[in-house]
Amino acid sequence: MKKITQLICVLLTVTSLSAQQEKGIMGYNNWLNNWTEFKPNKVDYGEANQILAGNISVNTKLLKRNIYVLQGNVYVTNNAVLTIEPGTLIIGDFETKGTLVVTKGAQIVADGLETDPIVFTSNRSLKKAGDWGGLVILGDAPINKFGNVGSYNLDLDPTLTTYGGENLASNSGVLRFVRIEFAGKKVKGLDTFNGLTIAGVGNKTVIDNVMVSFSGGDSFAFFGGDVNASKLVSYKSINDDFKFTQGVQCRLFNSLAVRSSYLSSNKDGSRCMEVKSYEKKNETDFTKKQTLVAATNITMLNDSENIKADIQSGLVKEAVYIAEGASLEMKRSVISGFNPAVLLDSKIEINDANLKKIKFEEMYFNLCNGNIFTEYNSNNEDLESWYGNSVFFNLYSQTSNSETFIDIANPKKPDFRLQLGKITASSGNR
Repeated sequence: MKKITQLICVLLTVTSLSAQQEKGIMGYNNWLNNWTEFKPNKVDYGEANQILAGNISVNTKLLKRNIYVLQGNVYVTNNAVLTIEPGTLIIGDFETKGTLVVTKGAQIVADGLETDPIVFTSNRSLKKAGDWGGLVILGDAPINKFGNVGSYNLDLDPTLTTYGGENLASNSGVLRFVRIEFAGKKVKGLDTFNGLTIAGVGNKTVIDNVMVSFSGGDSFAFFGGDVNASKLVSYKSINDDFKFTQGVQCRLFNSLAVRSSYLSSNKDGSRCMEVKSYEKKNETDFTKKQTLVAATNITMLNDSENIKADIQSGLVKEAVYIAEGASLEMKRSVISGFNPAVLLDSKIEINDANLKKIKFEEMYFNLCNGNIFTEYNSNNEDLESWYGNSVFFNLYSQTSNSETFIDIANPKKPDFRLQLGKITASSGNR
């Protein structure tokens, strides 16, 4: 009987420890190991021996034994499939703003391995954010623009960059164990490319274990579509880490955004997550679905060494921004080191109907200068009262990042999972 009692005690202890660590990115092992790179500017990738240019209109395979330079705008067209072997290196050309566009109906199968990821990076010796264009994937899943059609313009061919349609289960291929480094080039007089742009992509597309680091634009930008994504890593982006708009229905799981206080090109500051229903109201069909993001086990942190000083100086902005009409359901996630944690668009009326579209449950808000506010309004008592209700199980703390996470200072293999036993804050501790 004594042994059974001891076993129950052990099981209860293990269960409570694993339950504690269920907030933020999770896993018994650190899933960032092996395939990620947090100092890509220190890696010698070698010289390209193959040129990738023009249109890829037939099924094509890129091989690990080659190093490819991506010159200019390269389009996968004509329903072709571009397959990329694990371990293949593709280098975006700085001079010609190398950009890879997978057009509607075509596919990319970039299925790397944890021990042999596929890498897109810069060809400059001194690599910087915005060295080359990025990766653009266009599909025929629904968006909320009139006519169900959008165009990803910048300086791309408008006949090859339309997206949107009626196919929820559209399949644009596979991105798994892929790194995208130093993308996001600014186009003169226009906008900035993103590390990975996903537009009108359907739910049969696989997007897992993708790291975008040092992007000059957003790391991950979702324009409409119906998307499942997990284990995405955004590291020190200049713009937003995750941007959602044009009615995307996205389920994002077990993903990480690491910001720096000193990197931002946006006059309003850059955010970990921006959730909007549209870019231009007059182009939006409000009879269609508006943006809905279900985000579970996300970790968002500012890794500044002196967060409180950076907050005081105004260098740090909010982690999450939610615009009018958009819905966000965030659960079991960690927001650490922001000013404040969440900001709601001033056009969002604070009422039951709207608050039911914006959910924060089982959250861990840490080291934030306030938690949830409405834009331009310093009085957030109604929001604190709502989200502080014990029914939501939200926790609040003021603990340093080094104590909150397992090992964020490790230069090669940082571990951004929560430290076991550190979630001791009570909901009244604000």
